[in-house]
Amino acid sequence: MVNTIDQIINVFDEQKIRKNEALISCSGVNVFYSDKQALFDVNLDIKEKEVTSLIGPSGCGKSTFLRCINRMNDVIETCSIEGLVKINGQDIYDPKIDVVELRAKIGMVFQKPNPFPKSVYENVAYGPRLHGMFINKSDMDKKVEESLVRAGLWNEVKDRLQEPGTSLSGGQQQRLCIARAIAVDPEIILMDEPCSSLDPIATAKIEELIDELKVNYTITIVTHSMQQAARVSQKTAFFHLGHLIEVGETENIFRNPINKQTEAYVTGRYG
Repeated sequence: MVNTIDQIINVFDEQKIRKNEALISCSGVNVFYSDKQALFDVNLDIKEKEVTSLIGPSGCGKSTFLRCINRMNDVIETCSIEGLVKINGQDIYDPKIDVVELRAKIGMVFQKPNPFPKSVYENVAYGPRLHGMFINKSDMDKKVEESLVRAGLWNEVKDRLQEPGTSLSGGQQQRLCIARAIAVDPEIILMDEPCSSLDPIATAKIEELIDELKVNYTITIVTHSMQQAARVSQKTAFFHLGHLIEVGETENIFRNPINKQTEAYVTGRYG
């Protein structure tokens, strides 16, 4: 009996350790564009199945940091990165890493909706087809429907699957882009100001969707809206002039920040 109890305690301890472990762990991250430094010694851990908001003034390094997580900075010739970025304990800048495979596990949603010039169906099917996930059409049909359902769009487009994705409204296009991102079964979804070009009603739908998606995905969102950060995220990180000033529970960041710069920003005294 003692052994059984000990085993149960060990299981709970292991679960607790796993719960507290970071899915994404960044340490000593410096980013340069030619000789201009954009990020300075950023250390940030992001837990699994949480929403983390990155806030701060324009040009403070939020989007640059976000692009470090899926190596999108690689496509900028003048960009160089120092430090360590780990996902599930694996250094994603290890030369052995397959970048295409990495990005399949990290969905990306951009500031402006960018559906492909294809049908609604083909927008969602593109990623699974590219990665050879399905050969059977019925399996692909199920994946497309499942992705659109998860993106909260199925009921609005189920009779319009062969229409161009660009024929949808702005908010619908953004949810289509989210459906496209999750169709390849990522672990992580990165969102770079996904509501900046949307009206309040479409923004509310995206925020509701984020709340639903966090059950299955780890989400990091760049936002200029502190109200949005407060509504959707569990953790908030405040950046200023390329430095990570403060990170913590969202409620603490907005109600009781430790750093005076953070307090000045969230209370509107500068930004």
